[in-house]
Amino acid sequence: MPRPRKIPLRMCVGCKARKDKRELIRIVRTPEHEVLIDPTGKKAGRGAYICPKLECLKKAAKSRALEKALGVQISPEILAELEASLQDES
Repeated sequence: MPRPRKIPLRMCVGCKARKDKRELIRIVRTPEHEVLIDPTGKKAGRGAYICPKLECLKKAAKSRALEKALGVQISPEILAELEASLQDES
């Protein structure tokens, strides 16, 4: 009998909830220090995960948890872009 596959869990930097990796959105800091949304989850660089909810993004931005996780300062333009992409998914 084959063993069931292990489902990778990740923690949202906004609400601190542990969820299935596929339920979360990966935000990546590339080696060139760009901050991007990684829809595939396979881009090279330091990653942080966030729930696809606007409240989680706002909470992570307010507490600077996203900046701490990625190790880079995030500009308001990038936060606005992330917010717009989350609203598009809703």
